[in-house]
Amino acid sequence: MILKPHSLAVLFMLVFMLVVGTHTVAAQQTKHPKANPNAGAGSIIVQGKLGGLIFGFDVDQNGNLGVLSEANILDNGTVQAAVEIFDQTTGAILKVVKRSQTKDDLITLGIVGNSIGLVEREHPITPFNVQRSFRALNPLSSGQLNAPWTPPIDQEHIITRVSRIQGGNTAFLATDVSGPHIPVVFSSNVAANTFGPVIQITDNDFNFENDPVLAYNSVTNQAVLGHNTNSQFIVPPKIGIVNLSTGSFFKFTGLGLGVINGIAVDSEDNVICTTTSFDPAVQFYNRNTGSRISVLLPNTSENDGTFRGQAVEFDPINKLFLVAQPFTSTGTSGSSIQLYDIDGAFVESVDGLSFNGTGNVFPVHMALNPARRTGFVDGPDTTVTEFQSFTY
Repeated sequence: MILKPHSLAVLFMLVFMLVVGTHTVAAQQTKHPKANPNAGAGSIIVQGKLGGLIFGFDVDQNGNLGVLSEANILDNGTVQAAVEIFDQTTGAILKVVKRSQTKDDLITLGIVGNSIGLVEREHPITPFNVQRSFRALNPLSSGQLNAPWTPPIDQEHIITRVSRIQGGNTAFLATDVSGPHIPVVFSSNVAANTFGPVIQITDNDFNFENDPVLAYNSVTNQAVLGHNTNSQFIVPPKIGIVNLSTGSFFKFTGLGLGVINGIAVDSEDNVICTTTSFDPAVQFYNRNTGSRISVLLPNTSENDGTFRGQAVEFDPINKLFLVAQPFTSTGTSGSSIQLYDIDGAFVESVDGLSFNGTGNVFPVHMALNPARRTGFVDGPDTTVTEFQSFTY
């Protein structure tokens, strides 16, 4: 059959509409993810070889490995400490990377950049004089602390916050323990051992009592800080935006009440998600459109802070914010993780977990593998000696 010119035009339009329609549907599916019918607590429990307290853990979002640190304090005052690599699929410890029995602590700060594990060594000289140094497993699969990382901070600063985004640069926040309590933020390409400028956080809403929580916008190269408002009353919190290249800083008043417990950023769409300490709600700030909303966690009422959210993580592949809820409002007992899309629409609950009351060197956190829609979170044992898998 020979197509006439107008038939060719019609065919072209049909093909064009099909292509555009396909792209539109794909975009909508990404922006408004569907619930996973298999979401729930997993059967994989990870414990260290020594059976000690977990001093930080994370998983590689580009592979099947994870890293943890653990420690046991012995009766003679020495510390059995170890850094270990584990298998995300089975939870088995694959290799003990470093083991010591001195008074040193080994702390896993996270997996940063592209499959790089970052570990801190704390060497006490006196009770009030601790020497801190850092090494990287580059890559994690090498199983060796084979790369230096030398952040441009002195021994009176302790790294307390590390952005959980993987790939490219990483943002860090370090606490000042010398007296003034002025934290600093900076970015680093850990693989190259290079650093952006060290920026002091001098605003009074962000340098009193505990440090602010930290997220990183990799598109704008901005640290996003969440804290309380420096007030004697329970009032809405403050969010600070720090340009990690220029040091410019601005802040705005957020939604919710009290301290910001958790914070995460969708860098692509410039959306910030937070939880606060005095209300069971999740807040969403779209910095591109200016929209701001606060939505209650499922099955909660406005004045019941028992069910408030804590840590927040972002899955950039499935466009999901995950909110850790220590005391579940959707399960029969224990803890849950509540999932939202970037517009603040509730997606699903992951029930059957138990991380309420846990926390050690780091607060409770979720380590995600977005490509698999799986992760790990503290618990279920409250002695902080293990962590558990989940599917979302």
